Amino acid sequence: MEHFYNCPHCFSNVSILIDISVPHQSFIEDCERCCNPLEFRFIVSNGQDLEQFEVQPIGQ
Repeated sequence: MEHFYNCPHCFSNVSILIDISVPHQSFIEDCERCCNPLEFRFIVSNGQDLEQFEVQPIGQ
């Protein structure tokens, strides 16, 4: 599933692909625009609905 978010470092609207087969996920990935690290956390319910999505800057 593709999900759009605003990067807390550069404020660009970018997208991330979410594997909806795993209900609870947390990982670190760089912003595709500014390359600063971000921590992503999200919860998927019923194998298809994005229940919660959080993105936090790392290093601030």
